[in-house]
Amino acid sequence: MDAIPRSPLAAAPLVRIRDLHLTVPSAAGAVNILRGVDLDIGMGEAVGLVGPSGSGKTSLLMVLAGLERATSGSVSLDGQEITRLNEDALARLRREQVGIVFQAFHLIPTMTALENVAIPLELAGVRNADARARAALDAVGLSHRLTHLPGQLSGGEQQRTALARAFAPEPALLLADEPTGNLDHATGQAVIDLLFALRQRTGTTLLLITHDRDLAARCDRQVHLSDGRVDELVAA
Repeated sequence: MDAIPRSPLAAAPLVRIRDLHLTVPSAAGAVNILRGVDLDIGMGEAVGLVGPSGSGKTSLLMVLAGLERATSGSVSLDGQEITRLNEDALARLRREQVGIVFQAFHLIPTMTALENVAIPLELAGVRNADARARAALDAVGLSHRLTHLPGQLSGGEQQRTALARAFAPEPALLLADEPTGNLDHATGQAVIDLLFALRQRTGTTLLLITHDRDLAARCDRQVHLSDGRVDELVAA
């Protein structure tokens, strides 16, 4: 049996994945996307997940976020097995423990930057949601854009708003899927610098999906996914 990719930072990992499989139907027959993934991610660790298109990176993120149901295997977050949770429990898990930043910003177009950041806090029952949202936007340099709609913000400002929304609930795990994919190089670099600065400040565990090996090298460890399997580990 191959050695489990373990974190050097913690004996008890925040994320524990064992023999994870994801198979989806298609017109041509069943497609095996994840084919027995084993992975540990330590508390406070930053992991860069790299691999070619179609290797299963985003699917693994979706399973971790509870947005995709695994076919078989085990995924635990902070000791809680999540593959058996119902939809309501998964929604609570995302509100309370998981932040997500996608390549597309996924802001609500009819709501201001402040309202977009405050929503997950309000759903989680945070009493000072408005103040927390303001502080989160200030942390990403957008205190002057609180009342602007997404359409009035640049691409970089929209992704910074998405970062504020993801970090505001103080999640245990932040999942970032190609967060600079829709940005030019200079803007993307600024967003990544901000992402790592926020992660360092908060101690949040990070799983970063990227095609950029240089970007992945900024993480504590790199995990290479190929054909639905972990096939390489690279220490920073």
